[in-house]
Amino acid sequence: MDILNPADLKSLIAQQWKWCVSIYMPTHRVGREQQQDPLRFKNLLAEAEVRLLANGLRRSKVQKLMQPVEELLWDNDFWQHQSDGLAIFLSNDFWAKYRLPLEFEELLQISKNFHIKPLVPLLNRVGKFYILTLSLHSIRLFRGTRDTIHEITLNFPASMNDAEQSKNLPGHNIGDEEKKNILHFFQLVNDGLGGLLEDKNIPMVLAGVDYLLPIYREACTYDNILEDGIIGSPDRENLKVLHEHACEITQPIFEENRKKASEKFEQLNGQQNTLATSDISAAVKAAKFGQVETLFVPLNEQKWGHYDAESNEVILESEAGPENEDLLDLAAIETILNSGQVFAMPREQLPGSGDLAAILRYAVAM
Repeated sequence: MDILNPADLKSLIAQQWKWCVSIYMPTHRVGREQQQDPLRFKNLLAEAEVRLLANGLRRSKVQKLMQPVEELLWDNDFWQHQSDGLAIFLSNDFWAKYRLPLEFEELLQISKNFHIKPLVPLLNRVGKFYILTLSLHSIRLFRGTRDTIHEITLNFPASMNDAEQSKNLPGHNIGDEEKKNILHFFQLVNDGLGGLLEDKNIPMVLAGVDYLLPIYREACTYDNILEDGIIGSPDRENLKVLHEHACEITQPIFEENRKKASEKFEQLNGQQNTLATSDISAAVKAAKFGQVETLFVPLNEQKWGHYDAESNEVILESEAGPENEDLLDLAAIETILNSGQVFAMPREQLPGSGDLAAILRYAVAM
């Protein structure tokens, strides 16, 4: 499995070319279907070549563009180490591949930008959480979503013994003195975590034996530690089980956040408040200028067109083309880059009755 982070997103967004190829497909970790994945991929590559030639790209250019990914067809190790979905991006002198824990619908898109909306669940801070495992022998920090978990490397002493040596921490004693020493150690941990937590709004789940959790809460200055924790020795806990427990704790919070955001939109929209819009042109312009607080977009749909920066106009088109891009995708990208939250969901769950729904930080100038 590969890690997709905000820096990767910015790299993908930076690619601007007449023919940006985005390929998504479901993949399989084991079994007979895994053996069929290279064939499905081969068919998508063949379709991409046909479309590129039809759009006027010379055959020699097409062959050069497709060469890196065609080599994947014969890479048995690559196909034997898949996750739930594969995303491939190709443009002029650039290509990237991501094996990700999302089951994508099969999709091929060619436009002037990469299509990133299927990645929103992984990129957005909505649905993310931290897990901090507390042990006197080993402190560990994880960042997770419903589908993923990976460890963040610590750059400070992560055990009480190491902290004693590097920070002159008093030795491990008994009773009140022991608690004092643990508190001191946790204060050092708290200070060390300060530079590693990328977004202070992401909730954190503590995991550890019951007597350690309240001591860490006393030392901690992070404002978004959840009341419920995972009780038990994290040194003995299976990572998969740890992740499952954290999902059980955080999922109701995320569902409540989405519900509240949806209700807020419906209320503003019902009042005909200018801070709510279902108009795709208004939402795209607002997102470009960082005015979107919350955006709801439908999955597996595209609305074609392009944004003209000089005139600040959104031009809608009926179909894909070299000059067009998915405007739903564009609105999601710009909202995430400007620290807004994006909910990508099935059409039937979308609030309002438009192509999307947006709550604005302040009204957009039409």
